[in-house]
Amino acid sequence: MNALIGMDKSGSFRVYLAVTTDMVREAATIHLTTPLATAGLGRTLTGAGLMALMLKGKRDKLTVIFKGDGPAKQILATADAEGNVKGYIAEPDIDLPKTKQGKLDVGGSLGIGELTVIKDLGLKEPYVGSIALVSGEIADDLATYFYISEQQNTSVALGVKIARDCSVLCSGGMIIQMLPDSQEDAVIALEKMLSEMPPMTSVIEEVMLRSAGMTEEAFVEEVMKSIFSGLPPEYRVEKLEERQLNWKCDCSRERVEEALIAVGAHDLEEIIEEDGEAELTCSFCATKYHFDKEDLRRLLEQAK
Repeated sequence: MNALIGMDKSGSFRVYLAVTTDMVREAATIHLTTPLATAGLGRTLTGAGLMALMLKGKRDKLTVIFKGDGPAKQILATADAEGNVKGYIAEPDIDLPKTKQGKLDVGGSLGIGELTVIKDLGLKEPYVGSIALVSGEIADDLATYFYISEQQNTSVALGVKIARDCSVLCSGGMIIQMLPDSQEDAVIALEKMLSEMPPMTSVIEEVMLRSAGMTEEAFVEEVMKSIFSGLPPEYRVEKLEERQLNWKCDCSRERVEEALIAVGAHDLEEIIEEDGEAELTCSFCATKYHFDKEDLRRLLEQAK
């Protein structure tokens, strides 16, 4: 368990919280990302995973796409209701000077662009919501998306801390959403807490320093406790549900074959005549799938 869903005692707001260090480390290893790319991709993966915790149907899934005119070009993450998350950044080797505050410039890496959220809820058509990027820093943009596209007052905190050796020291995130019958005093107390809250990764790192012997479950609960400990007792957050977010790519040779068949007989004939073989690489997990001439001819017959 590395994710929790909770609610305050007064029923004024719901909390979705996750520690995603292992997931972001795996993504960084697969995509060979620079620290800046790791920060952008890690925040997006964490945000998508937290949003997936809100999905109701077992087969529901969503895709979050950040697209801009900056050097990163695009960051995409997809997650499902089972907690499986995957994603990629179009340019994993990007590098920019740090901001004046000494932070990795994720916003600068995306530049001017838009955020699109696609939700497949098993209906005839998926839900698609899109907004212009506010800052490109991921969390701000997701909070704005919730407010504009879903009319939901939402606070989003996301963080990836990079160690001196460029590895992922820790990563995590939190989404807080106000509920319809929220108490005014609870809103005031929550806003005060958020204004004084240190960065998400600072909270996780502080818990790491005293986590010897803790189980993963206890660690995540301690992170939640540390964040909300300053609230009045009547608004303290209680755990409702334990969940898991993991990196998982569902690509397969069969799915790649379907994609090749879908390009059509004409294009397959050109590939066979000009190259005699094909190699496709999964954008999410970098797995390579090789098809020799016999494979392509078999697929060509199916395409016909």
